[in-house]
Amino acid sequence: MEKTTETATVNSQTGEEERMRDEYQKLIQTLPKESNWDGGYLYLYQGCWCPSLSFQGLISFQRHFQVDDTDVILITPPKSGTTWLKALAFAIANRMHYPLSQSPLLTSNSHHLVPFLEFNIYHENPFPNLENIHSPRIFSTHTPYALLPSSIKDSKCKIVYLCRNPLDRLVSYWHFIGKLRPETVEAISLDQLVDMFCRGLTAHGPFWDHVMGYWKASQEMPNKVLYLQYEDMKVEIVSHVKTLADFMGCPFSLDEEKQGMVEEIASFCSFDNLKDLEVNKTGKFHTGKQNNVFFRKGEVGDWANYLNPTMVERMEKLMEEKLEGSGFTFKRGFIYDD
Repeated sequence: MEKTTETATVNSQTGEEERMRDEYQKLIQTLPKESNWDGGYLYLYQGCWCPSLSFQGLISFQRHFQVDDTDVILITPPKSGTTWLKALAFAIANRMHYPLSQSPLLTSNSHHLVPFLEFNIYHENPFPNLENIHSPRIFSTHTPYALLPSSIKDSKCKIVYLCRNPLDRLVSYWHFIGKLRPETVEAISLDQLVDMFCRGLTAHGPFWDHVMGYWKASQEMPNKVLYLQYEDMKVEIVSHVKTLADFMGCPFSLDEEKQGMVEEIASFCSFDNLKDLEVNKTGKFHTGKQNNVFFRKGEVGDWANYLNPTMVERMEKLMEEKLEGSGFTFKRGFIYDD
């Protein structure tokens, strides 16, 4: 009887997967699309430009993800310190399970340990079993706030959002996609990428909608959404590690602080240390992607070495218009510096 029940469950899921694939194929035929840097497309779905690589995973994530109130969801626009934030959150949440000398971060890239919901978990399986992950479960996504499943919005789970000034983010993204571009696809120029940005044609964008969606949510629900800026973390990481731990529900004890645990995690998860770990120099994903593609400079203000004045003026003017009246400003190397 038990075997019959298991077989029926598998058959039911297989049928549901086939139905979803058919529905997905019909959906994408109805959506506006633009060519993307990888030879695929960006599809305009619910006001967001979704890359074809993760679009089906996004649909499954939207429809099927069931959040726990103790979950922590890490959210970033691409190339905004995602790898760094994942390492920090993992080290903080698991410090009682693994001393840093035995941390899984020594042998696994942080993207393995904190997987993307749309790129990894739901892309590979529309019905993943997430029940056996110990609490707090930590997941990540690039999904805009407006497209998050209602289970996340309506729960008591924690959302940590990290953004980066758009000039540095764009330059970092340009280098990143240059490493991942298929040989059969012509390289995109920095000028072309700036043009796409200003037209709103960025993965999971428009960029300004992404940052403003979470900014507004953080203002309305500060106990649910922690809004961080990459540049602030680069200036003062120790206090941000403490803030992150408190927000995640994993505060450091007085003894831990006296013993220097906060500083140890900040140092262990620093960009330079992560970049120099053997797993991040030579390791690979199961897809064949090298772990080292996630590490370049991590500097603030590096955009000045790549963007010409015309590009900068165009982006600054656009962002000034989009952020007007929001109370939000980008920091370090951008027009809104104090």
